[in-house]
Amino acid sequence: MLRIMWGRSNLCTKLLNNFHTKYYDVKVQRTIQTLINGNRIIKQRSFNTQRLDITIEESNQKLCHDKKQLDCSTFTYRTHTCGDLRSEHVGQNVVLCGWVQYARLSKFLLIRDSYGLTQCIVNNTYININDLPLETIVKVVGTVASRPKDMYNHEMATGEIEIIINKLEILNEVSKLPFNLRKYQKPKEQLRLQHRYIDLRFPEMQNVLRQRSKMVHNMRKFLVEEHSFVEVETPTLFCRTPGGAREFVVPTHHSGLFYSLVQSPQQFKQMLMAGGIDRYFQIARCYRDEATRPDRQPEFTQLDIELSFTSLNGIINLIELLLIKTFDGKLPKLPFKRITYMEALESYGTDKPNLRYDLKLKNVSSLFSQSSTDTNFGAFVLPYTSKLVKLTAKYKEKINEIRKKYNVRVVLNENISKEIGHEINEEIKSIIGEENDIILSVGDKKNVCLCLGEIRNVLTAVLELKSLIKINDDLEPFWIVDFPLFEMGEDGLQPCHHPFTAPHPDDLHLLNTDPLKVRSLAYDIVLNGHEIGGGSVRIHNAELQERILKMLNIDSSKLSHFMNALKSGCPPHAGIALGIDRLMAVLCTAESIRDVIAFPKSHDGKDPLSGAPNKISSDDQKYYHIKSTET
Repeated sequence: MLRIMWGRSNLCTKLLNNFHTKYYDVKVQRTIQTLINGNRIIKQRSFNTQRLDITIEESNQKLCHDKKQLDCSTFTYRTHTCGDLRSEHVGQNVVLCGWVQYARLSKFLLIRDSYGLTQCIVNNTYININDLPLETIVKVVGTVASRPKDMYNHEMATGEIEIIINKLEILNEVSKLPFNLRKYQKPKEQLRLQHRYIDLRFPEMQNVLRQRSKMVHNMRKFLVEEHSFVEVETPTLFCRTPGGAREFVVPTHHSGLFYSLVQSPQQFKQMLMAGGIDRYFQIARCYRDEATRPDRQPEFTQLDIELSFTSLNGIINLIELLLIKTFDGKLPKLPFKRITYMEALESYGTDKPNLRYDLKLKNVSSLFSQSSTDTNFGAFVLPYTSKLVKLTAKYKEKINEIRKKYNVRVVLNENISKEIGHEINEEIKSIIGEENDIILSVGDKKNVCLCLGEIRNVLTAVLELKSLIKINDDLEPFWIVDFPLFEMGEDGLQPCHHPFTAPHPDDLHLLNTDPLKVRSLAYDIVLNGHEIGGGSVRIHNAELQERILKMLNIDSSKLSHFMNALKSGCPPHAGIALGIDRLMAVLCTAESIRDVIAFPKSHDGKDPLSGAPNKISSDDQKYYHIKSTET
């Protein structure tokens, strides 16, 4: 007999009664767990029903065993999800809720929820499923039965059972659908985004969003529970950050005064370091008014991290451990490879190369006389297997468009001898091997490399199509280091990363004499050709920060709040931001980050679901002291 020392007899009676029900095991677990969670004391001696001894420990073990079911069905009026039931549940009365996936022969009903599919059977005359529209929400009350063995569906996790329907309740009948939820009938992206609430029902989207949730949870767990980081929310409405990406402005009812949506929490997290919050992180929403690409949209999510009293190596080690824990064995052993910015540019033509295939640029500048007189001159070739023979007109046109973009000369393999000379062609062949053909580019060194980097992507697609290149399927993260601190813009120097990035201490002497040669303490992490994160050691000294801002022609008075924070005793610090959307896109092999975001913007930066951005009324314009002009 189970004895419970309990003050409220009705709870005791309810608990004892539950032990004698058909499903005493689950209900006891829930009741006991409720009592434990309420910080009440349960004293248990023994209980014997059908010669079964039940203890709290055994009950908790069963609770853990059934965790998936309980976690997904607690607080709801279903007993199980459509992916839970197996042969061991045969004979149980259950309640399922979901969407009608399929109905046929007035007898078979397939219902779906976010966890799976279950087949239900009508075995009476008063339940009619003939006119039930697909995607209608239903509640099924029934009994679990075994399917005949020759009718097992091994493609379904629930394929060994079916539900004999005792009661069918229509919770919400569908009137009209813009498209069917069939994998082989997927509509174009624009229609899917316009009705995203339906598109989210596809198993792929369900899986992606649950994986994303798990990834963010693992990141939080690693940072908070293992390394005592503090999660801090920072404002979204802020003032404009000079020297950064273009920002969205937000009008206010104060005439002529505007907020800006933050492009990142950069200033806030550095001021948190000054405030003694020495281990900060945030799952941050960021906004940039820039052109939309497959890996970029106007609003995005990043894991933002800042750490005091650390170095470049400290942050890199932290992120490597974080990624290893987050992706659980899918990444290579530590440490990740590091290459310099110049090595990446001269070998791959980009600062975010894909290292999963062997296709490198070769520097042949020494074969040209200009290399000794023009320090900006560069001549590079992109070797590829001669088995490709010739490029088609389609790909030649793509290469020509890239050439125009970078304003350099590009010579295809068949024209090298004619346009450059037979002798140079032979010397190049001796360097790259007779088994290879080449594409040559000459001109401004940086532009030549960037041009061949884009051509490398085009060429890889051609070679892959013809099975002439092997692309590794593994995830290969690596670091790019030693970025330049500055680059030349239209109006003078501009920062390669942002104006708060610290210069490399070995190059401080070049700040006044040759600033374009100054390296920074910035770092990017790249995964399979995608930049998934970037950061830097920050400038914590107000005097040096003032000097850098002056070189960039940035008025430091607009950053007085920030400069005062540095002057107040700000510790050395460094940080990084990891792009959650890009990380998920790489892990899910998605073509675009739009495939891993619940409600993304379209390729033109708009919201097909609501039609935003929308016009506002004349009254609203008057309230916000703004006026729309038609262009």
